[in-house]
Amino acid sequence: MVIPRKPDFMPKNPALAMAYVPMQPKGETYEPEVGLKSGTIFPDLNKPFYGRWND
Repeated sequence: MVIPRKPDFMPKNPALAMAYVPMQPKGETYEPEVGLKSGTIFPDLNKPFYGRWND
């Protein structure tokens, strides 16, 4: 299967209830210490949760 490398690619008829996850471009990475603290070595995936739990 050949995966197009266009960032705007989306299947014309995607299957229902199936996730579409685009290819992640290779880019900058954190130093190992920062990656361990952040939970990821990729800055683009570093999405801290600042919300709160519903009690």
